[in-house]
Amino acid sequence: MPEKKIVLSADSTCDIGEELKARYDVHFYPFHIILEGRDYQDNVDVTVKEIFAAYYDRKALPQTAAINMSEYVEYFQDWVNAGYDVIHLNLGGAISSAHKNCLLAARELQESGAPGRVYPIDSFSLSTGIALQVIDAGDLIKAGLSAGEIAQRLEQNRSHVHASFILDTLDFMRAGGRCSTVAAVSANLLSLKPCIEVDNTDGSMHVGKKYRGNLRKVLPSYVKDKLAQYPCIKKDHIFITYSSIDPELEELVRETIKSAEEFMEIHATRASCTIASHCGPNTLGILFETED
Repeated sequence: MPEKKIVLSADSTCDIGEELKARYDVHFYPFHIILEGRDYQDNVDVTVKEIFAAYYDRKALPQTAAINMSEYVEYFQDWVNAGYDVIHLNLGGAISSAHKNCLLAARELQESGAPGRVYPIDSFSLSTGIALQVIDAGDLIKAGLSAGEIAQRLEQNRSHVHASFILDTLDFMRAGGRCSTVAAVSANLLSLKPCIEVDNTDGSMHVGKKYRGNLRKVLPSYVKDKLAQYPCIKKDHIFITYSSIDPELEELVRETIKSAEEFMEIHATRASCTIASHCGPNTLGILFETED
């Protein structure tokens, strides 16, 4: 009997980029962006540039909404009815209801008697912290593992993913109610750039080190600190992910990485509208995995 085909899929918040999407044959389903009363699909009919322009030109703050259960059911339906299994990686359950909704959809499809099955994975991460797990899943598919085995491996290894970002401004987090006006104003006055870190044991976020100075000064220090923090970094992939950034600063980060570690591939990707809506412009992070 031929091996059952496995479909690799993820929420649009994985930010993996078009080249890797094609390389690993990844399918996306978009989150919702609510802007000025209109419901958009993330990176389909609205862009990060448009979101930032709406805020700065008209003080219009974007809102985000997770994919609901019925959308997931419709999205997976044809695959599972055709007998395919689906590995789907979700935005961390600690910050979104997407994983819960995906689990409900998977259960409904299984109870319908469909010959295929959906395996929703809580990434415990966001952005290219999810993309790293998508790549791992793609490699395991190529190695011939079953969907159940791949899901188990991903859940075992997600605590090896390290995701963090430097925020240039707290204005968007303040506007979205995620930090106080006092904290935002104080950070601006003191030229503080907080590092937002993702807890890879549950996907929640917290503020780490606060750097002082402009991005040209802060970003190299942040990169060196993060790469020095872990002794057993996997050297196959590292992501530089940003909401928007001066190309010279992206290159500065790339050169800082090269001077610190030798990675097989350094990927630079733009964050999805969902991620950018919460972190604001000039946000940049590095995301990578460790061996243990």
